[in-house]
Amino acid sequence: MESARDRLLSDPIVITGLGAVTPIGAGVDALWQGLLEGRHGFGPVRSFDTSAYPVHVGAEVHDFEPERWLQSLGPQGVGRATQLAIAAARMAVADAALDLAALDATRVGVAMGTTSGEPREVEQLNDLYLDGRLEALGDEFIGRYPSHLIPAFVAVELGLQGPNTLLPAACAAGNYALAHALDQLRDGEVDLMLAGGSDAFSRITYTGFARLRAIAPEVVQPFDKGRKGMIPGEGAAMLVLERASSARARGARIWAEVAGYGLSCDAHHMTAAHPEGAGAARAMEVALETSGIGREEVSWISAHGTGTPTNDRLETAAVRRVFGDAADGVPISSIKGNLGHTMGAASAIEAVVCALAIHHQTVPPTLNYREPDPQCDLDCVPEGPRRMPVRVAMSNAYAFGGNNASVIFRRVPGPVEASA
Repeated sequence: MESARDRLLSDPIVITGLGAVTPIGAGVDALWQGLLEGRHGFGPVRSFDTSAYPVHVGAEVHDFEPERWLQSLGPQGVGRATQLAIAAARMAVADAALDLAALDATRVGVAMGTTSGEPREVEQLNDLYLDGRLEALGDEFIGRYPSHLIPAFVAVELGLQGPNTLLPAACAAGNYALAHALDQLRDGEVDLMLAGGSDAFSRITYTGFARLRAIAPEVVQPFDKGRKGMIPGEGAAMLVLERASSARARGARIWAEVAGYGLSCDAHHMTAAHPEGAGAARAMEVALETSGIGREEVSWISAHGTGTPTNDRLETAAVRRVFGDAADGVPISSIKGNLGHTMGAASAIEAVVCALAIHHQTVPPTLNYREPDPQCDLDCVPEGPRRMPVRVAMSNAYAFGGNNASVIFRRVPGPVEASA
């Protein structure tokens, strides 16, 4: 006799809602069209004065109107990363055609990833202190700064009372949030999850990467021989996850299935990846194992692809370690040539792109790829968007501290599959 646990595990977890705010626009349509048209979000930093820095370019979100999205909470009562997260969450809920008032709020959870949380609050306090205007910590700081408030405020804004979790796993945080959401649904703890990541552009983050001499002077060139580094960015993405039986019962559009994930840690160095990409390879191997998907079934890899000399070389080595000779036949591309590195939001945005690639049967190109690098000798999709069968997409995310996370997405055929 089939147990309740077996029934849960046999019911695929699918994506029915997508939302994103990125440096190339707010909304999934703006993101996808921007990727296909080769737009990027790089420009002079506006958030703070960079005259003392050796670099001056960033990937910020402009023309964002938080008051449009925050209906229960006031924009002044929450930090920038929270504003972006709430906007992406509302987009995802609308895209999923959900009537939240009709759901059991105690069975709807939120899982968010972030790298820095709300560092702008600290920066503002620091400026007040240096100006001699800081007398005491006000309630507004206590009520906005703690990182765990990002998913909590999403829940407050949407009236959700299920499990609420923050995963501060740095640049792999979005994938960690998706993995946690997948487990919550498979374990029967919830009926629906909002999962994603958010980070705001900040002086603290920018200074750290500038000190590491990791910021490119103009654009990001993933896997290109002349790549000069990453560019910090900001953004948010949220996805609605639910069981396939639930999605079909309400006639929902299904973008893709979240088939499995793999997590690992290099346990090697605070900022440097393992010299042979062992942890990154392990995450990909576990993701394939947990999803029951063979290496030959992977259609496309959404790369971490930061544009730093070391990261791109090691990711290439890790892919070759996992796929062997078959790696030559698997296209791999990075959207960080368009968006820069949006930190904790990066792999959440990339998850949205994986769902869109599966839906549109098209993979985005690696922008700014001009000269092949013998150490990055994969099919990096340099010539523009590629129309091709995309049944399975693998998304890689790697973070400081050696945190690695790979997630597998799979096409779900049938009458509720998204239509063009």
